[in-house]
Amino acid sequence: MTDPMLLDVRGLRIVLRQRDRDVVAVSNVDLEVGRGEILGLVGESGSGKSLSMLAALGLLPRSAKVDGSVRLAGQELIGLRERDMRRIRGKRIGMIFQDPMTALDPVMTVGAQIVETIRLHEPDLSRRAARRRAVDLLGQVAIASPEQRLDQYPHEFSGGMRQRVVIAMAIANDPELLIADEPTTALDVTIQAQIVELLDRLRHERRLGLVLITHDLGLVAGLADRVTILYSGRIVERGPVLDVFAEPRHPYTRGLLKAMPSSDETLDRLVAIEGTPPSPAGRPSGCAFHPRCPMAIDPCVSDEPSFRWFGAGMAACHRAHELEPHRQEVVHAR
Repeated sequence: MTDPMLLDVRGLRIVLRQRDRDVVAVSNVDLEVGRGEILGLVGESGSGKSLSMLAALGLLPRSAKVDGSVRLAGQELIGLRERDMRRIRGKRIGMIFQDPMTALDPVMTVGAQIVETIRLHEPDLSRRAARRRAVDLLGQVAIASPEQRLDQYPHEFSGGMRQRVVIAMAIANDPELLIADEPTTALDVTIQAQIVELLDRLRHERRLGLVLITHDLGLVAGLADRVTILYSGRIVERGPVLDVFAEPRHPYTRGLLKAMPSSDETLDRLVAIEGTPPSPAGRPSGCAFHPRCPMAIDPCVSDEPSFRWFGAGMAACHRAHELEPHRQEVVHAR
């Protein structure tokens, strides 16, 4: 019997209460992450990337309704009591939040915050032993002079160093799964490359499963094994990164790729996707992308497309079979 997938999400549906009515924010989302594997979760702001992972962590407001299944190594997380979820968050699942400055307490030293994270799940561990582990963790994320840095405050660190501290806290209790929400946002390209290299090294050394939430296809191209593209709370395409980027079968995926920098010098400028994503409360009928899609036909307006398989990947588009291989070279992060 094979081991269960590390993270297995099936039919995830999230309903939020907005202005005295229920709004479906995420619908029918399926995700899989294996041990030592990186899944890129891609889409514009509001597509449901972070919301889906917050639902998996049990961090949505009480008014939210979550249906479907989220299993961690076979254990169902949906419906789990809060006290049981607390044992999982920070222990079996680590989270790297988007903004390290707001994720860190400005009035506590970096060491105190890492020690607190460790002892929360190991209360019998002495502060001295937890501090030794904190020093080791800072060394693992390539922070120089970790013993001295431990007693400094977040404002004494650069943006890249703060992000390393957040990563150290996320792996402090040796989690099985790491969720990284825009881990390289607002960092310069040199620091971005260092963070990417660090995450890649950690997943190999620890056999971490990693969900990489991002809008940066270059980052996904350089780091992820598989990619899932979300639009307006639904998956539109998924599959191995190399396959999806070489032969995108959904016009939205193709639009995202065309908007990325390329080494092709024949391109005069990037091509933006016209229009804006719909709000969950104003989602159009049929395919949600049809108002912005240059390939839309009558069925796109009235009928929600089903998934079609293309090799190891799939796409939800009425005209997916008509798309020729795109094969744009994406400038990626490593």
